[in-house]
Amino acid sequence: MLIIVKVSASRMDIELSGKLDADSMREALDELIEQSEGIEHGRMLYRISDFSWPTLGAIGVEMTRLPKLFGLLGKFDKCAVLSDSAWLRNAAAIEGALIPGIEIRSFEMNEADSAEKWLAQ
Repeated sequence: MLIIVKVSASRMDIELSGKLDADSMREALDELIEQSEGIEHGRMLYRISDFSWPTLGAIGVEMTRLPKLFGLLGKFDKCAVLSDSAWLRNAAAIEGALIPGIEIRSFEMNEADSAEKWLAQ
């Protein structure tokens, strides 16, 4: 399940849990692209719980939308990733080091207040 909520003109919250299939990935990515319209210098809070690898079909859908997804990166300055999974937090930190123009920090799920404070700075 992927839930996307536009909290404000410059803030998106995304919640990912469980396994995504092709249909749910298509719907979620289209919603993310649509809701990101007009965002500049945005902030994103990404909660990942009960993570399961997406289906092969879901990965295929994501690949077809890569050009639009790369375009989204320029709309956001900061992304806080909340997860209880150490390897997901580490992956987020690596992405933050590799993707120019966006600062990504990872937090444990119980550090939501710290993530919110960091996003607000």
